[in-house]
Amino acid sequence: MTDQEMEETTEEKSFAEFMAETPVEKDWLQPGQRVEAVIVKITPEWIFINVGGKSEGYLDRKEFLDAEGNLTVKEGDAIKVFFLSARNNEKLFTVRVGRGDAAKAFLEDAWTNGIPVEGRIVKETKGGVEVIVAGDVRAFCPFSQMGVPRGENITNYVGKTLLFKIMEFGERGRNIIISHRKILDEERSKLKENLKETLQVGMIVQGKVLSIHNFGAFVDIGGVQGLLPLSELGWNRAEEIQEMLHIGDELSLSILKLDWDADKITLSRKATLPDPWQNIENSFPMGARISGHVSSLTPFGAFVSLGGGIEGLIHISKLGKGKRIKHAGEVLAKGQAVEVLIEAVDREKKRISLAIIDPESAEKTEKSDDYAKYLETTATSFGSLGDKLKGKLADKVKDRE
Repeated sequence: MTDQEMEETTEEKSFAEFMAETPVEKDWLQPGQRVEAVIVKITPEWIFINVGGKSEGYLDRKEFLDAEGNLTVKEGDAIKVFFLSARNNEKLFTVRVGRGDAAKAFLEDAWTNGIPVEGRIVKETKGGVEVIVAGDVRAFCPFSQMGVPRGENITNYVGKTLLFKIMEFGERGRNIIISHRKILDEERSKLKENLKETLQVGMIVQGKVLSIHNFGAFVDIGGVQGLLPLSELGWNRAEEIQEMLHIGDELSLSILKLDWDADKITLSRKATLPDPWQNIENSFPMGARISGHVSSLTPFGAFVSLGGGIEGLIHISKLGKGKRIKHAGEVLAKGQAVEVLIEAVDREKKRISLAIIDPESAEKTEKSDDYAKYLETTATSFGSLGDKLKGKLADKVKDRE
């Protein structure tokens, strides 16, 4: 190899090494792209950021003011921002498209690139709500795109400021349709990914009741929803879930099932409560008489709540007093107080067989027992008097003799 070839090889190697060691500026940023940045300086109007390498940008300081006008960030904080545009070698970023003339200029960019826009709900209209974005631009959000929990009144949102995604941008901004639900869906998706790493079957979580249905309740457990089935409310047999739960209730729940593919989480309140069947034989021994109340009525019998989450069944064959009936409701009423006899206990199957104690029969039995005791006492008393009379007659006979 000649000296010239060696020199060219060395130059090529040096240039390649130089390119590998030199940070590439992020001129490749596309409008709408979300990046992480570090705040390097805060001025009365702007926040300057570093997005890596030699690339810097700025945001409007107002985007980081709270309701009281206090700044919520400081120099050195890491933030996530959207790239809007580059003008005169200055890169403009945003957390959201807010309000004012500058914001109007970026509404179409926000639509094209999926950048959130800030909007204030001003009134309810036919099929949705009217929202003011970018200061004075009117937009429409359909009810289906509000993401409001079922049962909640939409008028509660009038006057609130929320984030929206622009779904349609027509007539140069005179016809704008927006969605708050898309913002919520994105937030839930991020939360779901984080929760996949932390949630496990059997874990105890805190939840808030969002909606109540005949089959159970949907509960928020930190950004994702789970189903609390009616059968998992507690150890008692539940028929009317509205009697046990209310929207907004805070609950401690155990995770029964996790199916991320089907987006289903099954929860249990019963699993967090002590199992009353562990020492059932001691609490409810066979032959004991117990007072309870009818909790539910079925064609095959009546369930009686005995307290402590325990229920027993009076079979329908023991309710008709010899008459054939088709439903326990022909004899008993829900909530009725009854006295029952415990006939059998099956801890493994969690079943208790009961027999109702008829008050009239019980009263007759008690009267019969009392009358028998009375007769027994009376017979003994008459026997004693007869013995005394016999003794006196015997004494008179002896005197005559």
